[in-house]
Amino acid sequence: MEFWQVIALTIWTGLCIFDILGPTVFLGFRPLIAGFGAGLIMGDVTLGMAIGATMELMALGVYTYGGATIPDYQTGAILGTAFAVVAGKGLEFGLTVGIPAALLMTQLDVVGRFLPTFWIHAADGYAEKADLRGISLMHWTAFTPWALSRMIPVFLACWLGSGAVQSFAESIPQWFMNGMSAVGHILPALGFAMLLKIMPVERYWYFLLLGFVLYAYLHTALLGIAIFALAVSIMFIVLKYRDEGVTLGAGRRA
Repeated sequence: MEFWQVIALTIWTGLCIFDILGPTVFLGFRPLIAGFGAGLIMGDVTLGMAIGATMELMALGVYTYGGATIPDYQTGAILGTAFAVVAGKGLEFGLTVGIPAALLMTQLDVVGRFLPTFWIHAADGYAEKADLRGISLMHWTAFTPWALSRMIPVFLACWLGSGAVQSFAESIPQWFMNGMSAVGHILPALGFAMLLKIMPVERYWYFLLLGFVLYAYLHTALLGIAIFALAVSIMFIVLKYRDEGVTLGAGRRA
């Protein structure tokens, strides 16, 4: 792995963390986007999107509420993509590296969440002095510990681990790769099941039926199903709230 790729992956990891804590502009906190960026840096966008999409399915239905810590699938997608490209392996190897990395990051996430406490107390001190510039500085830099909790492991793993990854790839027994491949197929289904659990499926089951017919019988591509679902959702909202005088994009009529 070239050194510029190590630096680029480290910066990309920090940007993905900043996006979830701040502007939420490019959805870098989603594994699919994180994997796409890592694939772009490593020169294999297809593999990056495949690893990111698989981890995206694992992440469905798993959200962090309050201070809850969940597996960091976005960082797992970045490391899995980088190491899979370096090792010359495919999706299964990327998941073999990415899933443990995502689980390991849950430990560092605790550190990343704890350290900004010092920024909060510093902001309190600036507030007592009515120092708005100091408060703004604490606000814009408080994400630093959280970002470093991912950036440092990614940098060290990519910088020091290229040779080790090759050896690691050759030492993995086939039965373990087969097992991880099976896990890679099961976890997305589990994530989707968890997503369905929190959705009002019993009330709106007919939407699932429409999607099933489009995919199973009409062989519609996923993008086509997504566009169809968007159109149906808009019609549903318009028809449901038309008596209340609500129009999309215009809010409530006078």
